[in-house]
Amino acid sequence: MNMTFLQEMFNSITQRDALLRRKHPETLTPDHHQLVKACQALLASDGEASSIALASRALAIYQRLSEGEKRQFFKRLADDFAAEPQQIDSAYQAYQQARDNHTLQVLFEACEPRRQELFRRLNLATDGTYDLVKMREDLLQLLREEPNLAPIDDDFAHLFGSWFNRGFLMLKRIDWNTPASILEKIIRYEAVHEIQDWNDLRRRLDARDRRCFAFFHPAIGDEPLIFVEVALQKGYPAAFNPFWQALRMAWRTPMMPIPPPSSVSATAKPGCAAFHLATSSSSR
Repeated sequence: MNMTFLQEMFNSITQRDALLRRKHPETLTPDHHQLVKACQALLASDGEASSIALASRALAIYQRLSEGEKRQFFKRLADDFAAEPQQIDSAYQAYQQARDNHTLQVLFEACEPRRQELFRRLNLATDGTYDLVKMREDLLQLLREEPNLAPIDDDFAHLFGSWFNRGFLMLKRIDWNTPASILEKIIRYEAVHEIQDWNDLRRRLDARDRRCFAFFHPAIGDEPLIFVEVALQKGYPAAFNPFWQALRMAWRTPMMPIPPPSSVSATAKPGCAAFHLATSSSSR
């Protein structure tokens, strides 16, 4: 079966649905109640094409919510889309009696919050992964004031850990021929050594002694999740001498010739999925 053909057909259906919504927009400003209903309908859907359309509609509603309505939606996610305590108790009792793989799997499924399945289905929409990353950014802004929303972030981190697995990321060389839309993001996202202007960026991309690489995710397009800048040089800076001396003392052996290192600077976009996966414990 040609899965690419099916995916393109489903995308065509959802794009047509989005066009119809633009021609006939909802007259009322959406609120979190409408979004909750849309999410419940998405979880109840049992068809691929209908799920994609419902996921697109739910994400479109979320993007139109005010900051206050987003806060209320996250609270509803924490309460209404959590795991069911009665199902967990029942599954645990069954596991205590049988202690086999089947009852263990039932217990595992009972412990999973409904939010995780909701996020999986929202991810079916075109650009769903990117929209969910932006949704998590909104959530991270609220965590200090609403620490009870932390379990939602745990769900995001759990799912993103699979979706942004290293095997899915694509490493590409960044140079002066890279599209300007990506180069602009490199300038904006640089967090280690600020890039002053386009001339400064061109100097850093100089093919003679500079290299720049970026990781991209196929579901997010031209959004660089992590990029690495490398400066090539002869020898090593004098500031490294204390480090080499400390190594010699630690090894208690004569100083051995060490290849000259490269100066490396790595930057991940603050707020992006890959960055927060690496710093999830310190971001709360």
